[in-house]
Amino acid sequence: MSQTAPPSVSAAPAGATAQQGSEFTPLLRKVKGQGLLERRRGWYLRMITVNFLALAAVVTGFVLAGDTWWTLPLAVPLAVLSARTAYIGHDAGHAQIAAGRRANRAIGLLHGNLLLGMSYAWWNDKHNRHHANPNHIEKDPDVGAGALVWTAEQAAARRGFVRWVTRHQARLFFPMLLLEGIALKVSSVQHLRRQPARERVVEGALLALHAAGYAALLLTCLPVGKAVAFALLHQALFGLHLGMAFAPNHKGMDMPDPAGERWGHLRRQVLTSRNVRGGPVTDWLLGGLNYQIEHHLFPSMPRPHLRLVQPLVREHCRDLGVLYAETGLLDSYRQGMRHLHTVGAAARPE
Repeated sequence: MSQTAPPSVSAAPAGATAQQGSEFTPLLRKVKGQGLLERRRGWYLRMITVNFLALAAVVTGFVLAGDTWWTLPLAVPLAVLSARTAYIGHDAGHAQIAAGRRANRAIGLLHGNLLLGMSYAWWNDKHNRHHANPNHIEKDPDVGAGALVWTAEQAAARRGFVRWVTRHQARLFFPMLLLEGIALKVSSVQHLRRQPARERVVEGALLALHAAGYAALLLTCLPVGKAVAFALLHQALFGLHLGMAFAPNHKGMDMPDPAGERWGHLRRQVLTSRNVRGGPVTDWLLGGLNYQIEHHLFPSMPRPHLRLVQPLVREHCRDLGVLYAETGLLDSYRQGMRHLHTVGAAARPE
């Protein structure tokens, strides 16, 4: 792993509690001074327009192709563009796109509920709780025991079939991502009953409209068998792509001790996050999530500014002696899978 601070600096040093409250302030002041928190409405308008036109082009190609197995390859660009659509919903949830809550919610509902069949409210609630306490075993929903587990204690408590899954979770991780696209839709529908009545009506109607439109498109152009095959391939590739974008960010990084010393905002976000090196292609494929440290420090920062703020954050962390974890994409997966394998040992026979 490439890093800009010694590997030994992985937690707050003794006696740092009194200073932690001010560690983030100088950086925030510098970032505000350079205008990096200001909205980029024009950039987002162009990006949303291009993404919508690309989606329309794929759908047009699907319709023109008609009843043939050659429509299946179109599931690949559709899955990639679906992930791009999810990134837009993600940015709207963090108020990166517009200043007003209503405008961001409208963008999120359009891209999440209508275009993807994924609840914007469910995702926003879950994701914001993750941002508030990343990798905190009691507060971050992303590290709660589910299909996968993230601590030896969680692994040791598994029984039956799920214990077998835990034993092999590192090698099963990527195959399980093929189910993520469908799992997101199921969780979205389940969340509807926990929403306020007015929100439930809006979100439910948009989810239903997506399902009806998606089914109508497939069944109008293809017989049932081919339509099901296309849908399964599209959702599998979408889940895989989205999961591979989120997987490098926190897995295998520090997990705060619930009973230990409380970290300030900067250390809580930096020490639990990992950046992925790369260029424009990496930025595009991962939707800016490769700048995970910067995104967690400044969640409302517009996506194109994350690359610009990175040198400031890296230098600030170096001055503080705080580990700034950064590595290549493949190595980030290796680190995450190594963590899953190590945790899974608690479910394996002695």
